[in-house]
Amino acid sequence: MDRRWVGIDGYEVVLAERDGRQVLRVRRDGVPVADCVSVAEVARHVDLADLCEVVELPFQRGYEAVG
Repeated sequence: MDRRWVGIDGYEVVLAERDGRQVLRVRRDGVPVADCVSVAEVARHVDLADLCEVVELPFQRGYEAVG
């Protein structure tokens, strides 16, 4: 499962790989801003308190709405 955090002003942090090493990629409006090797580096670009983890919920078909 991919880990992803979103914040205000279009910021997003995703786990990525660069040169065989795991990094935290900071993007703004889909445009890469920086590849960070620590959370402290991420904090230089975005306020960590503004980030929320995106959690993918499993899709399960069950009851259908009757209209």
